[in-house]
Amino acid sequence: MIVAGVVAAVVAFPSLRIHDDYLVIATFGFQMILFSIFNNWVSLTRGPLGIPGIPQPKIFGIAVTSHVGFLILTGLWALLVYLFARRLVNSPFGRVLKAIREDEIFAQALGKNVIRYKILIFVIGGALAAIAGTLYAHYVTFIDPTSFTILESIFMISIVIVGGAGSLVGSIIGAAVLIVIPEMLRFLGMPNAIAANMRQIIYGALLVLMMMFRPKGLVGEYELK
Repeated sequence: MIVAGVVAAVVAFPSLRIHDDYLVIATFGFQMILFSIFNNWVSLTRGPLGIPGIPQPKIFGIAVTSHVGFLILTGLWALLVYLFARRLVNSPFGRVLKAIREDEIFAQALGKNVIRYKILIFVIGGALAAIAGTLYAHYVTFIDPTSFTILESIFMISIVIVGGAGSLVGSIIGAAVLIVIPEMLRFLGMPNAIAANMRQIIYGALLVLMMMFRPKGLVGEYELK
């Protein structure tokens, strides 16, 4: 979490001058740079060979090895992150973030240090994302650069668009929709090759429909622009 927070701060500084879609594109660019570094710095990351043999987590000396155990562990972390994010959003810090989102110049006129708030939320977001990455690495006991590609980032943005921007509950609903619906294809008996393509078609169709008929998402507070 600390390393991810530091990296997020490094990304935040040169990204402060851009907004909206341009910010998303810039973060994609940084992701591609990091992917290339991790994929080619073989002495540190083993490159495409990845890092195998990642130990499964131990909680108070008890190893979490079963699927049910990981489900409980992941659920607890998800709950903690949700409670933290809700507390953050409802705090004075969160209200300033909302003010910056709605009208950055107005927030500056109120004497708020917009740059400081932007960097802080970048760091917090990076640290929270590291929790998911860490749990994933311990679950599969293997990690390599291809585990975190641009497609994964697009999937995360899709969750926000479908669930609703500016809503914590919306993110949960969006994740459930985009994971449950494609998984239902398994029960149709489709070959894996066809099911994978259908999954991408469903993602694309949902995004188009949401942007056309429900720009705020299922339970979002505001429209993506």
